Amino acid sequence: MKLRVFIFKAPIRVIRIQRRRSVYRFKRQMLILKLALSQEKAETKEMLSIYRKYTRRQASEEEMQIANRQFLDLLKGLGLGVFAVLPFAPITIPVMIKLGRLVGVEILPSSFAKDKNKP
Repeated sequence: MKLRVFIFKAPIRVIRIQRRRSVYRFKRQMLILKLALSQEKAETKEMLSIYRKYTRRQASEEEMQIANRQFLDLLKGLGLGVFAVLPFAPITIPVMIKLGRLVGVEILPSSFAKDKNKP
């Protein structure tokens, strides 16, 4: 009953607080996305430099493993990019990610993973 009285007493205040909360949540998610994309950019630049060294026969086996792992992450991102263009993408992409995890396949690139310890 108190909640009902509170909402009727200050509905504009409640709406403003909810709007501000959703704006902050959106900004936070955009910053997380920006950090993940900048990490992918740095890793891709490193991958390209390793491949350049490989063409000159100067890359080690460990560097090639790192570059190949990043190349697979790049392909994962491109695969999700194709589905982002399709209609109903906000519905299909999360469903695909969830189904992939149930099957045991990680669809997201490593920089978008919540657990940073996993490769």
